[in-house]
Amino acid sequence: MPADELLPEQGSTDETHRSDFVQSLARGFAVMRAFAGDRGTLTIAEVARRCGLTRAGARRILLTLVDLGYVGVERGRDFYLTGRALELGQGVRAQPVWEAARPDLQSVVTKLNETTSAGILDGADVVYLLRIRSSRMLHWDLNPGDRLPAYASSMGRVLLAALPAADLEKYLSESKLIKLTRFTIDDPAILRKALEKVQQQGWCCVHGEIEESISAVAVPLINSAGNTIAALQAHLSTERATARLIKMTILPTLQEAAHTISTMI
Repeated sequence: MPADELLPEQGSTDETHRSDFVQSLARGFAVMRAFAGDRGTLTIAEVARRCGLTRAGARRILLTLVDLGYVGVERGRDFYLTGRALELGQGVRAQPVWEAARPDLQSVVTKLNETTSAGILDGADVVYLLRIRSSRMLHWDLNPGDRLPAYASSMGRVLLAALPAADLEKYLSESKLIKLTRFTIDDPAILRKALEKVQQQGWCCVHGEIEESISAVAVPLINSAGNTIAALQAHLSTERATARLIKMTILPTLQEAAHTISTMI
């Protein structure tokens, strides 16, 4: 995508002369659009070149987007869009990628007869983007846009486990872990060990930490650049959540759907 498709040339439209046109905002969106497509990470120099900006200008915008949570950075120089960037499309009808993923989530629900959801990490919370209910009755009514504390949910732990080390340390040092049920992990040291386990095995199961009667299993949604930008989750009653059912049925079904959906994001 050439730079002139990202930023309008000065004087190319009447809008650039309007007093209410915010050039810095336009440049911010141009920087985010620079990541469009199958590009993985970009350096400051690459963003500057693609957007027709100075390196200093590109750096300021990128670091602002990092502070806002829309961009992440690896090794101090490789920038990438985070899952939070997906929120920008939610207000325009339904975000196309999640509408495209709906049949795959519906397939999981059909196979398992368990409520299935997709969500992203926003600060200390998981935000639900898509949720399809099963015929089983669960005393936990959530809708797209609802939030849950990341530390106590399976989707949240999958997403926390994928954070860069510095971001995870900041989360663990700053977050207030409240005991929501008798099973909720509220000790940062124990949570750290739980997240290390998630990192090692690539999935997460949480039993009764938000609602005692409900368990949940989650797997990451990983884009072509290898970044975890969302998660897929199935809820089931804690009574039914045996290790055999989870490992033999729930987990493989979720992983299959996650692999398919990941090719869309």
